[in-house]
Amino acid sequence: MVARLVIAAPSSGSGKTTVATGLMAAFAAAGLAVSPHKVGPDYIDPGYHALATGRPGRNLDAYLCGTELMAPLFARGAAGCDVAVVEGVMGLYDGAAGEGELASTAQLAKLLRAPVVLVVDASSQSRSVAALVHGFRSWDPEVRIGGVILNKVGSDRHEALLREALDEAGAPVLGVLRRGAAVATPSRHLGLVPVAERRAEALSAVAAMGELVRAGCDVPALLALARSAPELPVPDGGDQPPAPRPPGRARPVVAVAGGPAFSFSYAEQLELLTASGAEVVTFDPLRDELLPDGTAGVVIGGGFPEVYAPELAANEPLRKAVGELARSGAPIAAECAGLLYLSRSLDGQPMCGVLDADARMGERLTLGYRQAVAVTDSCLAAAGTRLRGHEFHRTVIEPGAGPSPAWGVYRPERRTEGFVQGGVHASYLHTHWAAEPGVARRFVERCTR
Repeated sequence: MVARLVIAAPSSGSGKTTVATGLMAAFAAAGLAVSPHKVGPDYIDPGYHALATGRPGRNLDAYLCGTELMAPLFARGAAGCDVAVVEGVMGLYDGAAGEGELASTAQLAKLLRAPVVLVVDASSQSRSVAALVHGFRSWDPEVRIGGVILNKVGSDRHEALLREALDEAGAPVLGVLRRGAAVATPSRHLGLVPVAERRAEALSAVAAMGELVRAGCDVPALLALARSAPELPVPDGGDQPPAPRPPGRARPVVAVAGGPAFSFSYAEQLELLTASGAEVVTFDPLRDELLPDGTAGVVIGGGFPEVYAPELAANEPLRKAVGELARSGAPIAAECAGLLYLSRSLDGQPMCGVLDADARMGERLTLGYRQAVAVTDSCLAAAGTRLRGHEFHRTVIEPGAGPSPAWGVYRPERRTEGFVQGGVHASYLHTHWAAEPGVARRFVERCTR
């Protein structure tokens, strides 16, 4: 089984992304095949992980996919690698609101039987760091915290005080990063700016993170800790790809939106489409004026169309092509950014006009897990299908649901959401198709009709 390590912290903003991405880069620079993972529904950090490792960044979300799929999804993603690095989410024990440990980094570490490295922001403490680390180590004895990386350390004297306290507590210090050594990664309303929008700068940032970790951390000791992880039982076949579609039928072309405006997707989505018999071809709505040849269906995931609304509006040929495909009844699956693109307008700029709705930037961030049931038969799900999803947007679409809604959200609140119209399924809800592989099979089957 692959060696593995979870990078966690007492709270958000402690430096997890810098340490995790830098460690991935440091391991890769040492000639190791590194499998990158992220706890939770984050789409942006995995892009930086992919640059550091040369492999797709993958998400492990026990809320969206269920606890029973965490080990199989991890094993499939890490197959053939020497070591896996898993970046946690929020604080170590923070999970889905009101659901106990569900979807927390701690729960994932236990499910993977992986040791944890705690990244601590030490900028405003000295000896108290020992009490903090002791509390995190003792809170759940099943979570194995194998060491600490101290971040934002102010001086040699400060470092000595921190090390002395942690030595008394029996907590190994595996790295020290100095205050002011953070790598600049620009942010905006939904977090870091995605790699797809700043690839050259992102490559430089990842290289700097790797150098920071190599200089400040005991990389051999971190690798040894990762290799101390015990065998991870995986159900038979759990680390294998989905069974391919039977031969003898043409592979329909599924066009998947990409580029800077539509950079949010889970790696497993494309793999499931391919395994279900599709020929997956990507296109960039900012630059491509035509859909790929032979397009039988379209998938438009999340991203930042609000940042590129004028450019998307200017690509009138593609907007018309998407509209014509939708009117033909072809299956189109649109999530969040895709929903905005299919609307009549976005911040006053014309979009595809498939949906009788208008979108705009709002004042509030909508964020959180959802439980939903399919209200209307669609290209993705039969009515009555229950799925879990996640919302993360600062836009508003009016109306929020069409005459045939996509979902009935029943937790945490009750409402209808999204649109089913002909072959179109459009919604704010992000779902992870690995939780229900039948979604990909159903979509591809609709594409063959």
